[in-house]
Amino acid sequence: MPDNFNNRLRQLLLLLLIIVLGLLLLKELYIFLPGILGAVTIYILSRKLYHTLTTKKKWAKGLTAMLFIIGSLILIAIPVYLSIILVSPKINSLLNNQQEVIQGLQIFSDRLEDFFGTKLFTDENAQSIAGKISAAIPGLLNNTATLFINLIMLFFILYYLLVNGTAIEKYLHNIIPLKSTNIDKLSQETVLMVRANAIGIPVICLVQGIFAAIGYLIFGIKDWGMWGFVTGILAFFPLLGTMVVWVPLVIYLYSTGNNYTATWLLFYSLIVTGNVDYITRLGLLKKIGNVHPVITALGVIVGLQLFGFMGLIFGPLLISYIIILVRIYMNEFVRPAMKLQDHHE
Repeated sequence: MPDNFNNRLRQLLLLLLIIVLGLLLLKELYIFLPGILGAVTIYILSRKLYHTLTTKKKWAKGLTAMLFIIGSLILIAIPVYLSIILVSPKINSLLNNQQEVIQGLQIFSDRLEDFFGTKLFTDENAQSIAGKISAAIPGLLNNTATLFINLIMLFFILYYLLVNGTAIEKYLHNIIPLKSTNIDKLSQETVLMVRANAIGIPVICLVQGIFAAIGYLIFGIKDWGMWGFVTGILAFFPLLGTMVVWVPLVIYLYSTGNNYTATWLLFYSLIVTGNVDYITRLGLLKKIGNVHPVITALGVIVGLQLFGFMGLIFGPLLISYIIILVRIYMNEFVRPAMKLQDHHE
């Protein structure tokens, strides 16, 4: 009995030490979490093709992994590069012409006052808003260093995941304290959710960018293609992402006296651009991965807070994990105990 107690105590102490060290590592490596999760995402999406090439086609593992990394880099780098090239002149113009921004806000406020009888912006808060926008932009640009570090981490981890993926999967299968059938359920759920979000979200952004560009073209917005592209990029962030583009455009049109165009663009953006995002997001994700709309909506909200950008993928996955772990707990412990109790009775 004492030996059994001592073994239990040592087991608990060892588990506690593992948990504490794990939390410490997570805290120190949190800045790299988007890169780590990004590597896991790309690995899950590409593992089947990679294994086919390396096992059936007999391609060299290291060389094949480098080809996958180069392909992933191109797919990630091209949209980011185009975004920077297209948006940078507009940002520089905003920084160098703050007075025009303030004047536009004041004109927009005056027109709202004429229509509603209330003044939205005073001279003081218009200058304050313009100043906050200008101060926030350099901070956003400074985040490019963090983005660059996470990209390095992403491709570094992705290489070893691809090369040693089979061994890592076997190791995880052995250390997870669940039945093999339940481990398979977790694996299937992970692949399903990652595929649904990693493939579905870019498609959604493409659709929303196209519809936004059509609206900008219809209502005569200069550089409508560029603004549609930027709207599609920002559609990665649900709810407020596209508003970062079309709200300033509407304000600008009102401030320049184009009330009719501004009003119709406002209605188009609210009704068409906004709803095509909602309908496509929920419909497509449910079709690809049978993801419930509530899981998608709540997962994105939670995921962005926990994981940053990669939370768009891993937020819904986290909520799905909670649901499936409850099911597994019932299968592993509750139902067997109930059966045993019924048997004794």
